[in-house]
Amino acid sequence: MERQIHSSLKVLLVSDLDRAKKFYSEVLGCEVTDWWVIRDGFTGLGIKLLEASDPKDVRPNPPPKGSDIGIDLYCYVEDWKALDELYHEFKSKGAPIVIEPWVDENNGPWKEFAIKDLDDYCIAFGGTDGS
Repeated sequence: MERQIHSSLKVLLVSDLDRAKKFYSEVLGCEVTDWWVIRDGFTGLGIKLLEASDPKDVRPNPPPKGSDIGIDLYCYVEDWKALDELYHEFKSKGAPIVIEPWVDENNGPWKEFAIKDLDDYCIAFGGTDGS
């Protein structure tokens, strides 16, 4: 069967659309249109931003059992070099780092870090070492 789904995008309700667009553009280096936030094409990081009718409607994921942080979006990265480059880029631009880079030796090994946006959505980035 031919591949039918090309990509999927996360939809986030934000409290202030203009402010969110500025953050994703200036801090995360995304291409931003009226609604879309894209980095590395639609098969990379892709988010559709919609302004909430009421800021109370903005609800990031709560932490799962056994964790302190809920993840709203997970981005896979090609290798640790790319992951480290993203981490340093985001940190230098003031992205709130909520999980510092760490390595899970039992799975991969796997390395990841996470940031939060202005509405407390947590975006994690991770991958294997590329080997």
